[in-house]
Amino acid sequence: MRIGIDLGGTKIEIVALNDKIIYRKRIATPQNNYNATVSAITDLVRHTEKHLGESATIGIGIPGAISSKTLRVKNANSTCLIGQPLQQDLEHILERPIRLSNDANCFALSEAIDGAGQGHCVVFGVILGTGVGGAIVVNQQVLNGSNSIAGEWGHNPLPYPSNEELPGSQCYCKKYGCIESYLSGPGSTAHYNIEVSSANELNRPSELLALATTPDLIWQRAEQGCTLSQAYCHLYIDRLARSLSGVINVLDPDIIVLGGGLSNINRLYDELPKVWGQYIFSDTVNTKLAKAIHGDSSGVRGAAWLWPTT
Repeated sequence: MRIGIDLGGTKIEIVALNDKIIYRKRIATPQNNYNATVSAITDLVRHTEKHLGESATIGIGIPGAISSKTLRVKNANSTCLIGQPLQQDLEHILERPIRLSNDANCFALSEAIDGAGQGHCVVFGVILGTGVGGAIVVNQQVLNGSNSIAGEWGHNPLPYPSNEELPGSQCYCKKYGCIESYLSGPGSTAHYNIEVSSANELNRPSELLALATTPDLIWQRAEQGCTLSQAYCHLYIDRLARSLSGVINVLDPDIIVLGGGLSNINRLYDELPKVWGQYIFSDTVNTKLAKAIHGDSSGVRGAAWLWPTT
């Protein structure tokens, strides 16, 4: 039996796998409290193993990475984890080795093994959600890289920016103009609201648009005929095409699998491949684009897959 845990910013999910998921539970993530987070994870493991009457290997997907220099968490958007010896603390309490990996790595691994990327040699997994993550899986093996940052396309600058897109807003990584700040759920909503505010200054009161609170509202407005929302959705697709073209030019993957909340925008799968070709250094683009088969479960399933079957 293998246990997989997805440590997210708002929830912690645990599953137990044999050939299929035999147990699942979700709890809220303690906010801004490292010690409470460690306790929540260990309590989940103990509860699961007691419920099933069996011990298991443990793999955990985290919103960051483990530094090869300090062996502590780095690059986490759940900032209470940064600088903490999460793996060592959990191994000490649970008295066994534990495998930790970036949550995007777990997502991509799950989809490469038996999801949308099954049967493909090189899979690039993309998370479009609260953040913008990425991961590379080659022959069903996660490529971590010497700095444990392989696939982190979201913290490169937006390619081919217009004058209006510069310098860009500040990302949590302290740099300006990161892809994540344009394409994440909060980032895209913030940029849209700037457009709404500018338009409202020019329009009559009867034509004013309310600010959007979620990306879903933007795409719903576009479907309902709002011209400003339609223009913004076209711009989002173009920004996504520009950003993924750099990944394709460097990695040349067989397939790109999208996950996260924004992966549910069905227009992306039809329109994005029609746009990205103009930015890719090839006369034809054979890279496929697909939606994750396992959806929200991909990350936690992939965490369990961090341990091989043999």
